[in-house]
Amino acid sequence: MTEQPTSFERPQAGTDPADPRGALLRAPGPQRPAPGAAGLPQAQAQAQARGAGETPPGAPAAAVSDGTGPEHSQPAAAESMGAPPARAKPGVGEHRPRPASAPDAIPAQPPGLEQERRSGQGLPPGRPTPMRRDGDRLRFVGAATRRIARGIDLDEIVMGLCRATVPTFSDAILVYLRDPLPVGDERPTGPVVLRLRRTDRIPEERDTEGGFLPVFQPEPSELSALTAELCEVRPGGALNEVLRGVRPVFADAPAARAALPELLGEDGESLVPGGQRAILAPLRGRRRVIGAAVFLRGPERVAFEADDLLVAAQLATHSALGIDKAVLYGREAYIADELQRTMLPETLPQPTGVRLASRYLPAAETARVGGDWYDAIPLPGSRVALVVGDVMGHSMTSAAIMGQLRTTAQTLAGLDLPPQEVLHHLDEQAQRLGTDRMATCLYAVYDPVSHRITIANAGHPPPVLLHLGGRAEVLRVPAGAPIGVGGVDFEAVELDAPAGATLLLYTDGLVESRLRDVWTGIEQLREKLAATAQLTGPDHPPPLEALCDEVLDMLGPGDRDDDIALLAARFDGIAPSDVAYWYLEPEDAAPGRARRLARRALARWGLEELTDSVELLVSEVVTNAVRYATRPVTLRLLRTDVLRCEVGDDVPQLPRLRQARATDEGGRGLYLVNRMARRWGATRLSTGKVVWFELNRI
Repeated sequence: MTEQPTSFERPQAGTDPADPRGALLRAPGPQRPAPGAAGLPQAQAQAQARGAGETPPGAPAAAVSDGTGPEHSQPAAAESMGAPPARAKPGVGEHRPRPASAPDAIPAQPPGLEQERRSGQGLPPGRPTPMRRDGDRLRFVGAATRRIARGIDLDEIVMGLCRATVPTFSDAILVYLRDPLPVGDERPTGPVVLRLRRTDRIPEERDTEGGFLPVFQPEPSELSALTAELCEVRPGGALNEVLRGVRPVFADAPAARAALPELLGEDGESLVPGGQRAILAPLRGRRRVIGAAVFLRGPERVAFEADDLLVAAQLATHSALGIDKAVLYGREAYIADELQRTMLPETLPQPTGVRLASRYLPAAETARVGGDWYDAIPLPGSRVALVVGDVMGHSMTSAAIMGQLRTTAQTLAGLDLPPQEVLHHLDEQAQRLGTDRMATCLYAVYDPVSHRITIANAGHPPPVLLHLGGRAEVLRVPAGAPIGVGGVDFEAVELDAPAGATLLLYTDGLVESRLRDVWTGIEQLREKLAATAQLTGPDHPPPLEALCDEVLDMLGPGDRDDDIALLAARFDGIAPSDVAYWYLEPEDAAPGRARRLARRALARWGLEELTDSVELLVSEVVTNAVRYATRPVTLRLLRTDVLRCEVGDDVPQLPRLRQARATDEGGRGLYLVNRMARRWGATRLSTGKVVWFELNRI
């Protein structure tokens, strides 16, 4: 389908604009002239008609309200305005008064004319005649397009088109859209396929009670059953030619008679009444045709007129442009969701001695991206870094800055820097990004062996610690200045982290809103945690995932003004009996001593089946360490669900795996570790490095 102009010229069908039959009429059959009116001039005939209580031809009635919204509301009585009787054609420069109705109201039939239709009595003398048909059409198009424009997504716009046209303009409607819908400037490939998106009709129970005339009987579901769900537009076919023509056409036009069977299918052709009671309107977006709409009227209703093609064209144009915007908005929302998803961890790690759970909620559906983030980063020595931060703002820029700060925090955590040093470097990075790049951040490091946690804060809300007995306390952590201020020293505090306790890190969206300040929200959070812990008893902490859900339940309706990031950590710790730690002098006898110490620890833990593997791998790793170390080498064994061995030295250079040649006397130690260990790795520290490996317990 090629591009065609979207302007519509008024059809010259020779239709009398004063004819009382129109798309928006709900009057009885054609008006008969009053006795003696034949052969008189038009103005005199109208005067006699008014004297006889009949409606003059130049003043058609408006559409009957369907009562579904402000567009279909009934206007106020015309006599309250005190307006004089309307002329058939206003003179030049005269102002036609507008009825006292809502601005968005679709014109409705005046009560007097409805009474005339039901009782057969004419309008009493002195009352204004009904509105002209052209003015009714303009007001209907204005109200209908406003209703269509209110939609944001695709379904809302299509529903707005259906609700605005049925029953005011048509008795039923079928809307077809391209599948898939093209987005923006992308050029679709493959054949053009139209899918039936929605159907609508007048409910049967309202056909007579609400003043509607009976129409044909199929229900919306039956309309879908009688028509083809998919239609392939064949190049050069009749449907393709109608869609290329852009302008709506009557169903009895030669082009439409050939196109409708292709669109509706063989069974759907029976839905189209005879005569000008169906309109096929292409839906053209900014660059291409994206679908079609079929407007239908029942046989008992007045047929469409030539002016109704202009109405259908306006409805189709506004709907197509709205659908274009909805598709673009949906693509932007998808991009925003993907951006936010990539900025946050897909899954949390499972470090030894701590269990983790998280939640993230955007501020609203219309603001899917924000600057809140959380992270959990494994550190050497079975430790874990817990991070939560909040970049000011709710835009793509905030999300991009958040991603850069999160990446920087992960890099700094890999260097095993103290928490206050990590915040200091984050502050410098934020200043390099711009002068107005502000963020808050809380960085904590948990050590399951010592059962201690070190926390540094940069203007972030303080964490809450829920003890095993059900007591919840707000930790006293120096607030500090936000990241990006510059020239500020950050302070770290070290606190106890007893086994069974739960630490809750969060952003201010959880505790602050228009209804409460930050400290009121923090106190409510503390009380909520304490109340939840009471449900499971003093010896059993609440399940971590359920606890996160309970925390989010404290948010009431209208209580979310900001993004929410939540990170919960349950401290299990590692018992002292499951830890073995030694210092080894950097001498040739160190590998042999390391094998003996590891053998004794495994015997004490009942893991003799791992003795051979552990002795071999410990000997290789310790040998590499003492070869270059100048200070004592550390050896630590940890017994959890796996057996973990860590060897530390003061050399910062990390070992790398390489393939030894057949003539080399060394270089096979890490190859053995890589083949036999479940996992292994090396981490650089501020004082050197740590090489570790894990073995499965048999």
